[in-house]
Amino acid sequence: MHHGWQGPLREGLEKLLQATADEMGYRRISLAIFDPKTQSIEFSLYIGFTKTPKYSYTPGQGIIGQVVKEQSPIIVPLMKDDPNFLNLAFDRTPEELASMSFISVPIKRHSQENETEILGVLNAEMDLRDLPELETNCRFLQVLGMFIARQTSFLQEEVSRQKELPQFTTAEINTARQSMSESQLISTSKVMNMIMNQVMQVAPSRATVLIRGESGTGKELLAEAIHRMSPRKDKPFIKLNCASLPGELLESELFGYERGAFTGAVGQKKGRFELAHLGTLFLDEIGELSAEAQAKLLRAIQAGEIQRLGGEKTTRVNVRIVCATHQPLENRIEEGAFREDLYYRINVFPIFIPPLRERREDILPLAEHFLQTFSREYEKNIKRISTPAIDLLIQYHWPGNVRELRNCMERAVLMCSEEVIRTYHLPPTLQTAESTATDTELPFVETVARFEQELIIDALKKARGNMLQAARDLKVSYRIINYKVKKYRINPKRYT
Repeated sequence: MHHGWQGPLREGLEKLLQATADEMGYRRISLAIFDPKTQSIEFSLYIGFTKTPKYSYTPGQGIIGQVVKEQSPIIVPLMKDDPNFLNLAFDRTPEELASMSFISVPIKRHSQENETEILGVLNAEMDLRDLPELETNCRFLQVLGMFIARQTSFLQEEVSRQKELPQFTTAEINTARQSMSESQLISTSKVMNMIMNQVMQVAPSRATVLIRGESGTGKELLAEAIHRMSPRKDKPFIKLNCASLPGELLESELFGYERGAFTGAVGQKKGRFELAHLGTLFLDEIGELSAEAQAKLLRAIQAGEIQRLGGEKTTRVNVRIVCATHQPLENRIEEGAFREDLYYRINVFPIFIPPLRERREDILPLAEHFLQTFSREYEKNIKRISTPAIDLLIQYHWPGNVRELRNCMERAVLMCSEEVIRTYHLPPTLQTAESTATDTELPFVETVARFEQELIIDALKKARGNMLQAARDLKVSYRIINYKVKKYRINPKRYT
């Protein structure tokens, strides 16, 4: 059992403690974290319990409080015989208190000044054992405590961060949902709701956010939602895609330049950092930054100041940074292409958006959202998506994610001349031969005609309504295209 934020760290610890309990024959095992700020000791992980803890101790109070205060282990041979065993958090039954032993050991780390600092306590409960056996188990738990100290220190930071994060009212949550859906972030799946909660937690702070996920999953939309829900919402939201510019240009875009900084620098120019002052700067594809730009970005984040290219003076900037990447930065670090110190600076609050194929329950709500959007835009009265078309949308693996789904729905709306989106309005990539045949029961001639229309409309869209160009692209004569356009009553002017 656990409470609070779930992450790989917590899951890993949980598995380790579970395995320990199984191996050592413990009935229960728990980890309580000490929060030095509030001077409270709270159960963060507890395995083998049916109840959730309903009490947090303070240093000196109960066995756990004493372990924190004295920073040394305590063995309780029989729970009911020890007056310090208060039983407040888990409310054990009288039978349990009369049949179990308890061991509690401190988890510590050494600070740079070589002082020991208490992080929490590790506790094990087992059926009665004699003292020598309990002492052996106590030594084992102390070793385990040393082994998990690093993870526990992360948990300690997480616990104190959770406390600093604002708690939201239902009204605020609804406003946030509204703001997310305005950003076209539709969250119906569990995972998207979890992401929304993460956004709400982090948005009000100044913490740097790193959004990860494949291309087209909506990283930029998420960054925008973070900005909209932050105290900086009325200040600028400035974007820069680091993959779209070569190294030297990227630096001048980010930090600006003074006149004569390089050939062609006629005037001076403010960089994105200065433009985003008091607002949010979104850096997409952060993994593409050159080594030089990485060093400067790190300095800007650490010192809160930047220097224009070719300039001497530094400018103070107050900017909230949100980064995004589709590549595993850890691999870039191993290759020596990305600075580890910068990685730790930008990875303060990571958010991962899974690909669309991993959250299929979002496909239909998104498709319907795009259907409404484009029906309004193209002034069409399309009411729904047919069941076979829905099946196709849900079965498809969406390599281009939400962006591909959006394009697919725009195309379907453009092609649809009735009130329902059907499978033949969807791009050929989504269609298997069987589904098209079974779905509409169309005779051969009509199926071919539909497909012809699709191809012609696609070509006209690409050629912006130019029929000559469309004919060239389709490798047929202008005369044929002209005939087909009239036959199918296609209006090329719509695509100019």
